[in-house]
Amino acid sequence: MLNRRRFLRQTAGFAVAGLTVPSAVHAANLPGIQAAAMRGSIDATDLGARPGALDDQSRIFARMLEKAGNQDMPLFLPPGTYVVSNLTLPRHLRLTGVPGATRIIYGGDGHLFAAEDAEHIELSGLVIDGANRWIGDHAQGLLDLRRVQHLVIDNCRIMGSGKNGISLERVSGRIERSEISGAADAGIYSVEAGKLQILTNMVSDCGNAGILAHRWQIADDGTMIFGNRIERILARAGGTGQNGNGINAFRANSVAIANNTIADCAFSAVRANSSSNIQIGGNSCMRSGETAIYAEFAFEGAVINANIVDGAANGISIVNMDSGGRMGVCSANIIRNLSTDGPYQPDPPGFGVGISVEADCAVTGNVIENAPRYGMNIGWGAFMRNVVATGNVIRKSGTGIGISVVEGTGSAVISDNVIDDAKNGAIIGHRWAKPATGDLASLEKSGFANLTVERNHVS
Repeated sequence: MLNRRRFLRQTAGFAVAGLTVPSAVHAANLPGIQAAAMRGSIDATDLGARPGALDDQSRIFARMLEKAGNQDMPLFLPPGTYVVSNLTLPRHLRLTGVPGATRIIYGGDGHLFAAEDAEHIELSGLVIDGANRWIGDHAQGLLDLRRVQHLVIDNCRIMGSGKNGISLERVSGRIERSEISGAADAGIYSVEAGKLQILTNMVSDCGNAGILAHRWQIADDGTMIFGNRIERILARAGGTGQNGNGINAFRANSVAIANNTIADCAFSAVRANSSSNIQIGGNSCMRSGETAIYAEFAFEGAVINANIVDGAANGISIVNMDSGGRMGVCSANIIRNLSTDGPYQPDPPGFGVGISVEADCAVTGNVIENAPRYGMNIGWGAFMRNVVATGNVIRKSGTGIGISVVEGTGSAVISDNVIDDAKNGAIIGHRWAKPATGDLASLEKSGFANLTVERNHVS
């Protein structure tokens, strides 16, 4: 059988007979074209695509996509620039280019790529540039993909979207090894995902969010967000936390967020709202504008483990017992260099708290340094129940540990912690925002039947 690669090799061998085809021979030496030939893909130039042409090639692309989809064959785009708009992707598509050299530019006439009810869509080796152009109301992103059974976006660069960079609705599959930058809204927005994987991407310079895993109603989601680098996320749409987050899970249960490096977000590095059974581990969170890591509102089950927080208004919060927020483990985190300044005027007790917890939580093995208000804050008013804080190191804080002693609070154990240089006391009971006791660390008994304070080391 004569495949494309063999044909190019044979025609190169006819040079002695004066039958050379120099452009074909040169093309065959390009790695992307060789790989495409080996896979038996369709070459876009054979169907009329013109790399580098300045005019709009949307009609040509529409025909190419339809042909590739009907034949269920890969479509290869040689290096060059292609200006297109309003393309609907077929149910089956494998579109590939030469990484960094194949550029698809949005022409600005409604949307770029859209898909609905597709079975398999794979995009690889492409630069997809929205050129910061207007996107119509019918589309939510530069890539607007809905109800895709299996999606692969690999080794692509997606930039300059007037809305979300990648917008997904009820999509399964993976996004990996790609760069998403300059989106006016979120870099990656996913709603109602089916076990989506977002792995080892770079997301930067987005207007309102880095990576969002959302659902319309609370349910299992299972999105895995691993090994990404997220930087410089703004909150242009305003608010007090719904925008400006590096990674945000909302109503999405069983989400795992691990080993990401997140820096310079207007609000949180990682924010989980009404998301149960969430795991947040091994993340590096630098210079967050508000609370670096948040598990809040209606959730049950949050494990926040082995993260590093350096620079934030607050470190880690596992709160909102009044709205059903409960059950957490906060362990082996390093939290330091917090500030009383934040992006808005806070409610009491204010910013500058290392760890805040309220209900059914174990806080153990953490190291907190330079928390100007509280190293740790346990409970808020009547909202405190079943908290254990043991084996933590708190150094250079306003108050080492604050704990609510309002009537009606549940049980708490504060033991075997090391508290060094707490200016306003090592362990202080408070009623809402006001101190209500002396230093409990110096007493043999706390004076509260529900509160055990013992074997803490203060210096």
